[in-house]
Amino acid sequence: MTGRNDGSDAATVLDARLVPCALAAWAVTLLGLYTGWRIVIVVAVAAVVGCSVTVRLVATGRIPRGGARILLAALAVVAGFGPAAGLRMWAADQHPIASAAEKGSWAGVVLLPTDDPRHIRAAAFDDTPRVRIPARLEHVTVGGRSMDTGGSVVVLAPADSWGDLLPGQSVTARVRAAPHTGPGTTVAVLHAENAPMVVGPPPVWQRWAGTVRDRLAQVGSAVLPADRAGLLPGLVVGDTTALTDEVREDFRVAGLTHLTAVSGANVSIVLGAVLLLVRAVGLGPRSGTILAATALVAFVVVVRPSASVVRAAAMGSIGLLAFVTGRERQALPALCTAVGVLLVLLPDLAVDVGFALSVSATAALIVAAPPVMTRLVDRGWPRPIAEVAAMSLVAFVATAPLVAAVSGTVSVVSVAANVLVAPVLAPLTVLGSLVAVGASVVPWVGEVLARGTGPFLWWLITVADRAASLPSAELEVPDGPVGAVVAAVLVAVAWSVARHRRVRITALVIAVAVAAVWLPVRMLRPGWPGAEWVLVACDVGQGDALVLATGDGRAVVVDTGPEPEPVDRCLRRLRIRRIALLVVSHLHADHAGGIRGVLTGRSVEMVVVGPGAAGDDAAGVLDAATGVGVVVREVGAGATLRAGDLDIRVLGPAGRRTGGSENDNSLVLAVDTVVGRVLLPGDAEEAALDALVRSGTDVRADVLKVPHHGSRTTPARFLTAVRPSVALVSAGRDNLFGHPHPEIVSTLTGIGARVLRTDLHGDVAVLRAASGALAVVSDVRGTIEP
Repeated sequence: MTGRNDGSDAATVLDARLVPCALAAWAVTLLGLYTGWRIVIVVAVAAVVGCSVTVRLVATGRIPRGGARILLAALAVVAGFGPAAGLRMWAADQHPIASAAEKGSWAGVVLLPTDDPRHIRAAAFDDTPRVRIPARLEHVTVGGRSMDTGGSVVVLAPADSWGDLLPGQSVTARVRAAPHTGPGTTVAVLHAENAPMVVGPPPVWQRWAGTVRDRLAQVGSAVLPADRAGLLPGLVVGDTTALTDEVREDFRVAGLTHLTAVSGANVSIVLGAVLLLVRAVGLGPRSGTILAATALVAFVVVVRPSASVVRAAAMGSIGLLAFVTGRERQALPALCTAVGVLLVLLPDLAVDVGFALSVSATAALIVAAPPVMTRLVDRGWPRPIAEVAAMSLVAFVATAPLVAAVSGTVSVVSVAANVLVAPVLAPLTVLGSLVAVGASVVPWVGEVLARGTGPFLWWLITVADRAASLPSAELEVPDGPVGAVVAAVLVAVAWSVARHRRVRITALVIAVAVAAVWLPVRMLRPGWPGAEWVLVACDVGQGDALVLATGDGRAVVVDTGPEPEPVDRCLRRLRIRRIALLVVSHLHADHAGGIRGVLTGRSVEMVVVGPGAAGDDAAGVLDAATGVGVVVREVGAGATLRAGDLDIRVLGPAGRRTGGSENDNSLVLAVDTVVGRVLLPGDAEEAALDALVRSGTDVRADVLKVPHHGSRTTPARFLTAVRPSVALVSAGRDNLFGHPHPEIVSTLTGIGARVLRTDLHGDVAVLRAASGALAVVSDVRGTIEP
């Protein structure tokens, strides 16, 4: 199986025979990670049978030998990779800490971090800054049993005591185990509340890597403005800790985020610079290979082996081997080999979005970039510009569907932005690497070199800012498979329009016709969720943000989610400019962190908080309100509020609780609306909810916002007492806390509630149907229940 690439003067034949094998390896590994070891073993056995049948058909001449060879190779890969993935999944299922995680048990562990701690912006439990650390277990003590063991885990821990750990640094800690809900071989999520005890120092090379990263950040901060200083480590070593929110958002909208996720481009530039140096000093191939391999290993250690970096390192290793043996390097077989090897060693890469984006972009650059570049040159484009434009275009086409599936957006300005920044990437990467090396040896040398990166960084930030500021710089599409299909169709249509004159004329006629029909309809008909909406649960990730219509053009907002952007986007979709009340159920980051997204550009009449909350605003959340002149009022059980058509009663708490969970200080609201009663209990847990039921308070409601994102801390007797028709769960997709818990969902469906989840359904609206009855509409799946 071959394909012809006309992208060079002498046509080059691409050897694509390994492509089916790589795809088969990826597919069967995905199957194992998502379905478990039993099904993948069955598939592997079926592949063995398929091999036997294929051999027999070839022997009898019923199928040609050429195609049979490729089919046999793919089936053999499935037969081999299936048991490998199944064995990993079986080991994860049988791990001693997995059963403890199902029970939420405490355990003593000895573990080794495998990557740097990453700050997580919102915690589900408290406002303590926390970090996420991937780690490998060394020893476990649980349920009176103590054993040496392996296994991958994720640790969620306080940042102040865990944030400075280095990869490979052995620590012991007492943790609470929880199930890992996503696909993969991770055996548990470990929640740590106390500082770890350091058992041993990190390896020498990890200490050196940590010094390089720290010195790079320090010299950048010393001589560069904050926006450029935060961007420099991101571009050189993938450290985005100091990246400002403004730059981060601009890069996202402009389609430049990949620049801060060190990938194959960085590896190629660094290896290219080393090989140029080797040739300049006249070293032979073997000596040059040793130096390049050393640089490759050092680079991977410093930037940490993320999915894209590991893939690029594998590609680089294969290229070095070809360089030593004198064979012609074939990029596509090298990529396929790299994918297969990495999936054997690290099967979790099969579900890593960054890995998929990296492989997709690389394949596009190998297969499609040369002929596109040739076409542009034939049309009169200067060759350097044609090369950059071709690479940016094919990478965008290859990755846009996957990006849309994950983020629900397609950047319209991505290709242009990448073309504009391309000329500075190579010199900036080389200079940034020299800054890192120089700063780790002589800091003042690093500072001198860091000043030289200033103009390049300024250009990147300026391009991102201008691109992100353009109207309709990104298109919103449904996330998931629907978004991927929409993005693929948009890309295909744009590609056809650009290539064919007749298609351009046809597209113009269709566009005019659609506009003639669609614009009047759009002007006369309200958009999602319709004019009669009463309540919207906004999809803000792992947090809460709910909007209730007052009937007079205003709204009541209950909680704001962890970040300003998602709640602001939700309110803009609902065309909310005036807010009668902003209720903050409690001051945890996942409920109050996005408050500026509500306040900015809108009039807010009052902010309402629970008893004692205003005096316990350690994070300064409410300062944002008072800073713009908004009154903050404390309320407790028995208080009543009115906003337009809404009657709001505060059911709890009567006063500030001490000694228990801070979640139990959440305001519990009962709101009477035109479609019935809505109960909003914040993150209240078992103690508060039990007390509410025992007090005789009427908690029955038509619509329930499920407490604490569907955590198992909600007692079944509370859900039974409420007995809602509709239950709304606000949770982040693939969140680390396992929300909502299956037992909670099962209890709700058992009492007849329709469960709607923002992680699955996006923004969810409760509205009054034409009949006057309650209806539920998802912006992802449409009307769910009339």
